[in-house]
Amino acid sequence: MSEAPIYLDYHSHAPIMPRVLERLIAAYGASDANPHSTHLHGASAHEAVEEARSQVAELLGSRGSEIVFTSGATESNNLALGGLAEHLWAKGKRRIVVSAIEHSSVIEKAKALVRLGWHLDIVPVVRGGQVDLAALADVADEMTGLVSIAWANHEIGVLQPMDEIARIVHAAGGLLHSDLAQIAGKLPISTSILDIASISAHKLGGPTGVGALHIARRLRSKLTPMLLGGGQEGGARSGTVAPPLCVAFGEACSIAHGEMGQESVRLRQLRDGMRDRLLALRGAALNGDQDARLPGNLNLRFSDVDGEALVLRLQDEVSISTGSACSSRTIEPSHVLLALGLSRQDAETSVRIGLGHGTTTGDVERAISAIEHAVASLRSTRRRA
Repeated sequence: MSEAPIYLDYHSHAPIMPRVLERLIAAYGASDANPHSTHLHGASAHEAVEEARSQVAELLGSRGSEIVFTSGATESNNLALGGLAEHLWAKGKRRIVVSAIEHSSVIEKAKALVRLGWHLDIVPVVRGGQVDLAALADVADEMTGLVSIAWANHEIGVLQPMDEIARIVHAAGGLLHSDLAQIAGKLPISTSILDIASISAHKLGGPTGVGALHIARRLRSKLTPMLLGGGQEGGARSGTVAPPLCVAFGEACSIAHGEMGQESVRLRQLRDGMRDRLLALRGAALNGDQDARLPGNLNLRFSDVDGEALVLRLQDEVSISTGSACSSRTIEPSHVLLALGLSRQDAETSVRIGLGHGTTTGDVERAISAIEHAVASLRSTRRRA
């Protein structure tokens, strides 16, 4: 029986950690009730949800009262941008600013606001993938309502200088939102410099279908809910909260909070070794800044090799991707890579590799060998054609 493919697509989804899965299964027995009900079963489920809320808050450097449970980062991003729109519009702040490399859930929601009369500025990034701070300072003014910039990019893993970004945005009187889906649980962060932020459980080894929105307490009453109904989550997000999912989410956050220091060192060592071996291949290059990036991220391009063809050639041996899973069905090259200044051709030769909690030294060695052979094979086929 052949070995299963090595999983190296942790930016798309981090498979649920065994301890989290055990906690999830147990929670379906211990906390399987409506946490909004007032009977003893409901009270027990409510207590479990609140403990999970505290665990999420601790990972983010937030408070439990600032955490709203959602279905994931996409919903949180939509709630962040749309939920504060009415409040900001009433104050005359009708400009929204996003970076050119944001996740599609941010960009598409921002475009939807444009159709409602908002002005949208898309700030470019420099070649390494960090936001052009001078360009941000130029567009951030007294009309700026909300700026949305992910702390770590979902494709190239590049980290943003969030302290400096926050200084620019707040000096202009704007609010700062950040999509934390990729960085949460990977590196230490604090929402103290953010006004609103998004996180998804399945990006850090938790279950799919649950996430959260951090919103500063002073803004909580200003948030207009996107989902209307029973007024759950303090009126911010109607709908029955799923206690088992929240409990497992909290467990994943707790594990990440305790282990991210040593885990980030381990992943960085594996990543750097893999990077150096693959960059030794002819025509290989790294996309994005080499140092200011997530510990487990690589985004590489191989000249004369179509990225999609490489992913397909490797599918029985290694699971990687050409970019965001949320836009994997499109035929257009990655907007993130194009924003770096890559040509369309170079963008189409790129692949994303994500290492995570289950990645071993043996996995990396097998993956390197498979990629080396696949690149050589595709180039040979191209020459014969």
